[in-house]
Amino acid sequence: MIYLDNAATTWPKPESVWQEVLRAGQEYGANPGRASHQMAIDASRAIYKARVALAQLFNAPDPLRIVFTLNTTEALNMAIFGTIKANDHVITSSLEHNSVARPLKILQDRGVEVTYLQGDEYGYIKPEELKKALRKNSKAFIFSQGSNVTGTLQNAEILTKKAKEYGLKVIIDGAQTAGVHDINIKDWGIDLLAFPGHKGLLGPQGTGGLWIGEDCQIDPLYYGGTGSQSESEYQPTMLPDRFESGTQNGPGIAGLAAGIAFIQQEGREKIENHEKNLTTKLLDGLSKIKKVTLYGPPAQLPRAAVISFNVEGIEASEFGFLLDKAYQIAVRTGLHCAPLAHRRIGTLESGTVRISPGYFTTEKEIDQVLAVMEELIAEV
Repeated sequence: MIYLDNAATTWPKPESVWQEVLRAGQEYGANPGRASHQMAIDASRAIYKARVALAQLFNAPDPLRIVFTLNTTEALNMAIFGTIKANDHVITSSLEHNSVARPLKILQDRGVEVTYLQGDEYGYIKPEELKKALRKNSKAFIFSQGSNVTGTLQNAEILTKKAKEYGLKVIIDGAQTAGVHDINIKDWGIDLLAFPGHKGLLGPQGTGGLWIGEDCQIDPLYYGGTGSQSESEYQPTMLPDRFESGTQNGPGIAGLAAGIAFIQQEGREKIENHEKNLTTKLLDGLSKIKKVTLYGPPAQLPRAAVISFNVEGIEASEFGFLLDKAYQIAVRTGLHCAPLAHRRIGTLESGTVRISPGYFTTEKEIDQVLAVMEELIAEV
């Protein structure tokens, strides 16, 4: 199997990740924060270790303001519903995933106004466009740092700093960038950062999180037991307890910490450069194959390791099926849960074939995939 669906979830994971998940379950698999016995203490320490590792990676000033979730979707829902209220105005982009678009649609039905920035021909947003969209009731700017359809990689630093100048709360979807591309919470001034544990951070599925800045007063999505202030009828106000009701995914979070340790050992920049080189190789090879239509920015522009394309004369789903069954090449086909982006590039009806290499993808595998595709397309 040549696995090229890392935009959905990275695979394989470092062996150290699974070793730590297993060790957590076997040696300290108690309920964290709910008891004073040694196993519960060890479980709590493992979770705190992950918070500290994430804070270091993202340059977050306070590890306790990193809240764990099941995935980016839950984190985005916490950020959006916790921040935006009726009669507010929200600015976002035309490349957003449904994890942003669907909550905003619900809020529109409740009286929230939403402006979708188009950006340039590839969806890159400039500060001038953001400024023009401002209204008196503008509350927040929400955007994906990297598109999961086109690979467009926004200049998150400039956009965040400008949005802060305009008095907006900044909510960033880091689903395609966390662990691979630079994210600097403190220096950029990010208010809310949603991220997955199971993609670029190389952790297990069922892990993710949300950074909540000190100036963000948001309500939880759900309420319940936190292991703290149990005598009170109300949810605790301190973080992270306020947003972490119920039993956490202790073994998963322990595995996430191991994934971050692997990134720190290898070097984030090294991982980013490797994925960039593979993406450039793929774009160059696919551009030379007749009948292939590529979407998104060219290789020389900032982009994530996400490539969408279609082949003349064959549906995306059929092409993906053939790659899987005949050649054991795993890609993603369809709308990728991002109809806004597909509408923008004209593939709302057809979807696309999406290739997303990862750190463990080799150049040899890319050569094999390009050769197979050229052979397969020639037969169409």
